[in-house]
Amino acid sequence: MRIYSVGSLNIDYFYSVPHFVRAGETLPSAKLDILPGGKGLNQAVALIRAGADVVPCGLVGNDGEMLLDVLKSVGAKTDRVIKKDMSSGHAIIQVDPAGQNGIIVFHGANFAYDEAYFRKVLADAEPGDAVLLQNEINDVGLCMTVAKEKGMRVIFNPSPFDNSIFELPLEKVDLFLCNEIEGAAMTGKTAPDDILTVLCENYPNADALLTLGGAGAVYRDKTGVFRHGVFKVDVVDTTGAGDTFTGFFLAALNGGSAPADALRTASAASAIVVSRIGAALSIPTAEEVKEFLA
Repeated sequence: MRIYSVGSLNIDYFYSVPHFVRAGETLPSAKLDILPGGKGLNQAVALIRAGADVVPCGLVGNDGEMLLDVLKSVGAKTDRVIKKDMSSGHAIIQVDPAGQNGIIVFHGANFAYDEAYFRKVLADAEPGDAVLLQNEINDVGLCMTVAKEKGMRVIFNPSPFDNSIFELPLEKVDLFLCNEIEGAAMTGKTAPDDILTVLCENYPNADALLTLGGAGAVYRDKTGVFRHGVFKVDVVDTTGAGDTFTGFFLAALNGGSAPADALRTASAASAIVVSRIGAALSIPTAEEVKEFLA
């Protein structure tokens, strides 16, 4: 099964700050790092490094060469990542001494999708292949519809969450990937088991993965409920942790791993990434994850 990763590609500007800037405050940054990111790019890189069969898809602007270079550096083909005559999406990320982050996003080329693009990049998809989507591009629902017409599985990460998500054809989703905040917003519940119960009741054809920060993750499918805690590491930057978890979890499931083993692998990968600065470039390889677990 191939996974078509259709999502955002951003240029991330990381500012190391003593605390998040407050209204009316001018705050000096001790350091600036300019790195590739975006949930689409991060998840595609994580899937590739985890060993999945991935087709990266996306839109970048005239300034997006560095984003294409990242995909090429991990062995990905970039023929379905199209350049537009505009700016790439970018993010301004504040990182405090505890490794927590606050993010401002400019959509840029990530909001230039249309039906013609979706039909073109999914043209060779076969029934049983999957499309992985997030909420950082426009016309997500249209992509879901095109994918379902081709008999594809739809995997959806409703991040960042806003109420427009309820306007999407969520009945087409086969797997939801949520953190606890997104899960609560989707269901009105706060307890993890309640979130999963309501998600699976509202969308009975879907399975659900819920990441819980320091409390680990829980996954529910038609066979049962599976849990895993976190591996303790020194946290440097939490950016990209969820995307790394997503990529390694999906790659493991796709490769035939049992859900419990997929959760363990993904937890290890996300532990490695939070011990490093940045998003896409900090994602570990499958070999690094194996060594960590050993």
